[in-house]
Order: sequence, then C-alpha cells, then structure tokens
Amino acid sequence: MVDIADRSQRASSGGLAGLLYNQVVRGVLVQVLVAGLVVLGFWYFASNAAENMARAGLVYGFGFLERPANFPIGEAMIEYSPADTYGRAIMVGLLNTLKVALVGCVLCTVLGVFLGIMRLSPNPLLNGLVQAYIEIVRNTPLLLQLIFWAFITRGVFPGPRQALEPLPGVFLSNRGVKLPWIEYHPAQWYLFGAVVIGIVVTIIYRAHVKKVQEATGQIRPVWPVLLTAVVAVPALVVLALGVPLRPDMPVLRGFNFVGGITLTPELAALLIGLVMYTSAFVAEIVRAGIQSVSKGQWEAARALGLSDGRIMRMIILPQALRVIVPPQISQYLNLTKNSSLAVAIGYPDLVAVVNTTMNQTGQSIETILLIMAAYLSVSLSISLFMNWFNTRIAIKER
Repeated sequence: MVDIADRSQRASSGGLAGLLYNQVVRGVLVQVLVAGLVVLGFWYFASNAAENMARAGLVYGFGFLERPANFPIGEAMIEYSPADTYGRAIMVGLLNTLKVALVGCVLCTVLGVFLGIMRLSPNPLLNGLVQAYIEIVRNTPLLLQLIFWAFITRGVFPGPRQALEPLPGVFLSNRGVKLPWIEYHPAQWYLFGAVVIGIVVTIIYRAHVKKVQEATGQIRPVWPVLLTAVVAVPALVVLALGVPLRPDMPVLRGFNFVGGITLTPELAALLIGLVMYTSAFVAEIVRAGIQSVSKGQWEAARALGLSDGRIMRMIILPQALRVIVPPQISQYLNLTKNSSLAVAIGYPDLVAVVNTTMNQTGQSIETILLIMAAYLSVSLSISLFMNWFNTRIAIKER
C-alpha cells in the first residue's frame, strides 16, 4: 500500500520523475523506443546490403525492368516474346499466378463443399472413403503431390493420336488437356461488358429489395431483374451487333490438336494438386461449420416437410457460413501462396519468372522485393474481399 501511494504521489508530481511514472507517457516512450530500434535495424541491414552491392559492382534500382528479357515463357495470357522487357515478363508471371489462384479457389470451394457434405453422410462406406481421402491428402507433402501429378500428366497420358476422350470434345494427352471453347471475336468484349453490367445492376437491385423488406416487410422478386439484366440485355447485344458465338472444338491435325483451349501439362498438374490438397482442408472446415448448427434446425425443418436437400441449401449452409468463411480465408491465402511451388514442375508462375530475371540481372534484392509486394497485394486483396463477404452474410441481431 505504501509503494502504491508513493507511485501515485510521484506520478502526480511534476518534473521528469512524474512523466516517467505516468502510465500514458511511459507507454508512448516504450513504443517510440521500439520503433526507433526497428528503423535502426532496417537502416543497418540496408546500408550493409548497399555496401556489399557496391563492392560487387552492382547498382541498386529497378531500371533493369526496361531492359530486354531475352528468355521465352512457355505460357502467357498476354502477348510476349523474348524481345520484351523484364517488366512485361514479370507481368506475364503474375497473371499466370493470378489465373491459378482464381481458378483454384473456385474449384477447391466446389470440391471442398461436396466432400464436406459427403463426410457427414450416414453411409459408412461413403463416409469412410471421404475420410480416407482427406487424411491421405492432408498428411502428404504438397510438393510430392505436385510432382506426382506432373508425372501423370506428362508420362502416363498417351500421345495426341491416342488421346483419351472422357467427354465429347475433351482430350487428355501428354500435350495437355484440350477443352472446347468459343471462337474469339473482338465484338465479344461488348457481350462481356453487358453481362458484367447486368450482374452489377442485379446486385444493386437485390440490396435495395433487402432494405425494402427489412423496412416494410414487403417481398419483391429478384429473378425478373436477373433475367432481364443478365440474359435478355446480353441477348439483344448479340443480335444487334452480330456477336459470333461459334464453338471452337479441338480437332486432331497431324501430330497435335488445333482449336479449343489448352491446359498445358504443367498447369493441369498444378491445378489438380492445389485443388485436391486445399479441398481436403476446406472439407473439414465445411464439416465443422455444418455440425455447429444445432440439430433442432434439422428437426424443425423436417417437421415442416422440407427435403434434406432444401434443408441443407436454405437453412443449414447459410447459418454454417458464419463458421466456415473466416478459416476459409486462410485456405484461399494458402492456395495462392502454395502456387509458388509451380517452379518445381516447370509452370512459369511469378516465382519462376522472377528467379530467371534474378539469375540474369543479379538484382536479387529488387526481385525479392517484387515477389514480396506481389504476394502481399494479392493476399490483402483476397482477405479484404472475403472479410467484406463475411460482413455481408453475418446474421445481424435486432
């Protein structure tokens, strides 16, 4: 008691002693000291790196991005040639990474939800098979799985002349996966823009309908606006502008296929490995989210005569999303960052392109900073979007 009273007396007194015993001032001083130590540490390492680079004859800067890359990239979403700059080459690698991340997140969500629901099946055989799949995939290194699928897509599939055709127009060979597509025409961008605008209009109208329902209790259907904005208006654009929508089917000519769209063996192996690995974790998240909903919800819905499918779709899953979405964000981030293992199977993602750039230019610090900035930006974008989505679906109490 004496010590506490003495501290209070010192804190209330003026001078340096009073400031040091003031809790707020002391907290600010500690934070300033820690921040100063962090800045000092960064300055030390930066100056040390600059000194070593000067000793080795290297100049720090990003001017190398304007120099010709002089190396090919096997797969690109935009036009690229070895005569293009390092900056464009890195952009090609970034777009390849974003393609894998976007497609992988969608596919792992679909497969993970399906497996998570099957994991709760009362059928012991189905439940056991799904559980075995989850345990095997989760407890096997991802790099090993990627190498396995790369071997399958390159060494097991036959050549183009003996390609497997599991579905009409779908061919599996050691040249990759050939899929039907739509013949490209520049006017299709108008159709794409009309569809995007229609989706935005539908989302805005749905938010307006929800506010009206909360305020007045009046329920207005959304499907007429959806059909008009997303189907009818784009159809009118197709008729008015004559947008061609002819299918482009892959056809074997000579020693390879022409037409359609191609998933290279490296891209196919990467997507299969990432999707199967991440979906095992998503399945457990979905299972836990469904089990978090009380059994009384099932019993009440069945008492109303609803089928199990409608109960799951309309009652259980909307409530389970509160538990599913937060850990699901981590799985999307993990899939995006795990795509950097593509360098092990030859897919030209961001890491592979930047590694080649670093080996040719010697600008190791700059290229590492580019990789860090790219993955940080993508991860923060995914996190912000999913947190916004989580806020939108949260059940708000009145």
